Order: sequence, then structure tokens, then C-alpha cells
Amino acid sequence: MKLTYLRLLTFSLCYSLAFSQSTLARGVYQEPDEFISQAFNAPAPKSKVFWIDDEAQDVIEEILSHRFKKMRLRYWQQESETVWILEEVGKESPITVGIHIKDQAIAQTKVLVYRESRGDEVRHDFFTDQFKSAKLKDDLKLDQHIDGITGATLSVRALTKLSRIALWLDAHVTKS
Repeated sequence: MKLTYLRLLTFSLCYSLAFSQSTLARGVYQEPDEFISQAFNAPAPKSKVFWIDDEAQDVIEEILSHRFKKMRLRYWQQESETVWILEEVGKESPITVGIHIKDQAIAQTKVLVYRESRGDEVRHDFFTDQFKSAKLKDDLKLDQHIDGITGATLSVRALTKLSRIALWLDAHVTKS
């Protein structure tokens, strides 16, 4: 009887620990409206729409290395600043990221919603601060190196790809 009870207790503890570890990484860290207001240091301006034409489709798919099925993207703009709320799958689930661009360089990158079971280290400032001041080169790569995080490789790639896309989109909506 005691042995069965101990097995059940051990199983329950192991199951609880495993389940809690897999859900620790998931979370909403900031609402998109809050990020937009914070980026502009004012109430969020009215959103605009970027319609995905053939050129944009080709560039986005080249950066993502997979099909992109959206017809339009919402963004927010004040003068030479834009904010993009974009999503990309890390390993299995979408990661929602806010990217603030000022004068065609990244001013801030923030993970707003993280749905993966692990790899959420990408949400911390020590990682996202690497994107500050990054610009897009002609070959659609960032002009600075982004250090990876062991165990979060796919999440790192997702944020890097989204940053590249946001910079490309910004260049197209802010050109004079």
C-alpha cells in the first residue's frame, strides 16, 4: 500500500514539474497598444495598411524561407518612425514581436506574446537590445551580428527575420 502511494506521489510530482516547466516560457509580456504608445511616447496614432504586392511578397518570402499568406499588414507611423507588430513561428507556435523603427534603424524590439514551451530568453533586454541601431543592408541582412542563445535558436531566427522584414517595410513606407 505504501509503495503504491509513493509511486503515485512521485508520478504526480514529476508530472507537475514537467508540466509547469513547459508552460513557464509562455506568456503575454505587453499588449500591442501599450508597445505602440510607448514607442511614440504618445497615444497610438491611427493604424495604416501596407498592401502586400508581388515585390513585397517575394522579399518577405525570401527572408522567411517559406510562404507568406497575408494580403496586408497594419503599421503605425509618425514622421520618420514606424511601428510594426509582426508574427513568426519559432519552433511550433507564433511569436508576436513589436518593432519600432526610427530613421531606418531599429529603435526597439520587444517580444509581446511568446507561445513556445521554451526559448523565451529572447524576450529579455539582454537579447533584444542587440537589435538597437540595426539597419538593413542591400542583401536583406542586418548590418550587425546578433548573438544566439543556446536552446532558443529558432526563436532567435524568428526575431531576426521579423526585424529584417520590418526594416524593409519601413524603407518602403517612409521613402520620400
